[in-house]
Amino acid sequence: MPYLSMNQNSASQSGFERKVLAWLCLLIGVNQLGFGAIIPVLPLYASEYGVSQTAIGMTVAIYGLARLVSGLPAGKLADLLGRRVVLALGGVLSAAGNFWCAYAASLAELIAARFVAGIGAGLTLTAGMIILADITSTARRGRVMAIYQGVFLFAVGIGPLPGGYLAENWGLSVPFAAYGAASGIAAIVGWFFVSETRSLAMSDLTQGHATIPFKLQLKQVLKPIGFRLVSSIGFMNAVVRTGGLFAIVPIIGTTRLGLEASVIGLCMAIGSIAGLLATYPAGVLVDKMGRKPVIVPATMSVALAFIMFALAQDFIWFLFATVIWGVSSAVSGAAPSAYAADISPKAHGAAAMSTYRTLADAGYVIGPIALGLLADGYGLSVPLFLSAGLLVGVALAFLRFAPETRVVT
Repeated sequence: MPYLSMNQNSASQSGFERKVLAWLCLLIGVNQLGFGAIIPVLPLYASEYGVSQTAIGMTVAIYGLARLVSGLPAGKLADLLGRRVVLALGGVLSAAGNFWCAYAASLAELIAARFVAGIGAGLTLTAGMIILADITSTARRGRVMAIYQGVFLFAVGIGPLPGGYLAENWGLSVPFAAYGAASGIAAIVGWFFVSETRSLAMSDLTQGHATIPFKLQLKQVLKPIGFRLVSSIGFMNAVVRTGGLFAIVPIIGTTRLGLEASVIGLCMAIGSIAGLLATYPAGVLVDKMGRKPVIVPATMSVALAFIMFALAQDFIWFLFATVIWGVSSAVSGAAPSAYAADISPKAHGAAAMSTYRTLADAGYVIGPIALGLLADGYGLSVPLFLSAGLLVGVALAFLRFAPETRVVT
C-alpha cells in the first residue's frame, strides 16, 4: 500500500482513515478476543500448580513486564522499519508464546511462555496506538480512538464467555491455544491489510523536529505535566485491570460467590456489551467537550466498580459491578490515549505513544504482584479498596493540574 501524503484532500484522508481504522479494529478485535478468553482461566490454570495468590499474580505480572520492556523498542522500530512490520512481528511472537502456554509443564515454563506472549502483545498494542496517532487530528482523535478502544474492550470483555466454555468442556489449556490462533490471524491482518502510515508522521516533521533523535524525543515528550499525569491514569488503570480484574476478581467469583468460570465470563461479556454501547458517544463527548470532562469522571467510575467487586455478596451484585466496570473502562479508555497524542507533536507520535504505553504497562508488572501480596496478607477485598482510593486520587490530581488539550469551539 503506498504511503498517503498529508497534502491529499480531506475526503481522501477521511477515506484512508476509515480504511486503516477498520482493518486495525479487525486485527485488535481478533487478537483481544483471544486475550479475553484466558482472563477467567489464567488464575485457575496457575493455581493447578499448587501455588500462592502471589505466585498466581506473577503469571499476570510477567506478561506486563514483557509489555513494559517492549514498549519503547516498539516505538523505535515503528519509526525505523514501519508500523506494519511491528504489528506483524507482534502477532507472531504472541502466537508462539500462547501456544507454549497451552503446553507448559510447570509454573516456571508457564511464566517464560507468558513473557514471550507479552513481548508480542507489547509490539502489537504500541504499533496500533502509533497508527491511530498518525491518522488522526486533534478534532477527531477522540472518536477514532473511542471506536478502536471500544472494539478492544468489547473483545476483551466478550472473550471470557467462549474462554470459560472452552475451559469447562475441553480443559484449562485450550483457551491459550485459542489465543495463539487468534494472534496468528492478527499477524496476517497486520502484514497484508493494514496500510503503512509512517509517512504521515514523517511528512509532519518541521525543521526543528527533523534532527531530534529518538532518545531526545522521549525527554521532550515527558516534560509536560499533563503527559505525566495522564500516564499515571493509564498506569493505575493497568494496575486495577491486571492486579484486580484479572487476578483477584475471578477468585472472588469462584471462592466467595461459588460462580463457575463460564458464569464469570458471562458477567464480563455483559459488562463489555454495555461498555461498547457507551464507547462512541463518549468519544464524541471527548471531541466536543474536551478530554478532562470525560477522563476524570470515568476514572472515578472505574474506582466505583472495584468497590462494588470488593463488596459483592451474590451474582447480581457481581454482575452490576462488571457493568459499571465495562461502561467506565470503555469511556475512560480512549480519552487518555487521545490526550497523550494531543500533547505531543505528531512528528514525535511514535515516541509519545510508546512512552505512554510503557508507563501504563508498568502497572501490569506492579499491579498483580502488589495486589497479590495484599490479597495473601489481608484478604481479597483490601487490595480492591486500595486500588479504588488510588484511582480517585490520581483523577483529582489530573483535574487540578493537567491542562486541557482539546480547544472546544
